[in-house]
Amino acid sequence: MSTSKTFSEPLTNLLVTGCAGFIGFHVAGRLLDEGKRVLGLDNLNPYYDVNLKRARLAQLTGRSGFRFSQSDLADRRRMEALFQGESFDCVIHLGAQAGVRYSLTNPHAYVDSNLVGFSHVLEGCRQTHVKHLVFASSSSVYGANTRMPFSVHQNVEHPVSLYAATKKANELMAHAYAHLFGLPCTGLRFFTVYGPWGRPDMALFIFTKAILEDRPIDLYNNGKMRRDFTYIDDIVEGVVRVAQKVPQPNPEWSGDTPDPATSSAPYKIYNIGGGDPVELDDFIAILEAKLGKKAKRNLLPLQDGDVPATFADISDLERDIGVKPRTSLAEGVERFLKWYLDYYHPKK
Repeated sequence: MSTSKTFSEPLTNLLVTGCAGFIGFHVAGRLLDEGKRVLGLDNLNPYYDVNLKRARLAQLTGRSGFRFSQSDLADRRRMEALFQGESFDCVIHLGAQAGVRYSLTNPHAYVDSNLVGFSHVLEGCRQTHVKHLVFASSSSVYGANTRMPFSVHQNVEHPVSLYAATKKANELMAHAYAHLFGLPCTGLRFFTVYGPWGRPDMALFIFTKAILEDRPIDLYNNGKMRRDFTYIDDIVEGVVRVAQKVPQPNPEWSGDTPDPATSSAPYKIYNIGGGDPVELDDFIAILEAKLGKKAKRNLLPLQDGDVPATFADISDLERDIGVKPRTSLAEGVERFLKWYLDYYHPKK
């Protein structure tokens, strides 16, 4: 049963946080392609190469309908002023401190950005009567769950990293605002996103660089990790289509048997994934074939904070939004490599 409705009027004015990040950059670009007005927000933090973030931003700057605010989500006064000075139809919140492993050594960065920062986004949306808040969650919230595929109707009470815990907390915070203030909120659990302009701390980026430089690849869990890789264009399609669908209260929701994916409030959670997990060995084989070079493998045990496998049940997204992934892994890797080689000009 669908618990969402399409906006009666098209969205025209949107805030995209994290617009210099991987997903935010692509989402902002797609919205501009559709003639929307986009205010992009980013703090350009140095978690990874700021030059890459600035290069993404340069692709957006100067485009009709785009404005940029270099602001920190954790800066309460700045965020209050930003919301009070604007009138957003929809907020697409993709800005966050990313990375599972970094959260083991720099926990305060996650509290500041993902918890304090998200509270400022929620409060800004409430105070200015934003019609729909779409926010990024993560497949990492499934944590110690092992039943596959991961379903939004499962409980996710056992995160195995602080990053995952902050993303689960975001879902709970959004639900509280949906329940208390009627703020329509949709959370999207992304599964291993890859593609052009990707993040340097992600597997495809790391593996490509190592193979080209003739260095060994660190493969955790002895290379037996399985990931539900999702190409960036498929993610963007899901985000943009979801933004048009305002979640409605589920009339069948019951506190006796509570469904985590819906609510008696205007709140919804979706998985966005490829729906076809791949073992890293097979993933690397595609890279080897495309690059014409063999990878050197360094097999290591499972790291703290990592999960051995991810696999998205995307049936709710297909039913409610009509979105399903269209890009094969081989095609997506080829597009990434074309961008990587053009951008970095590495020596082969």
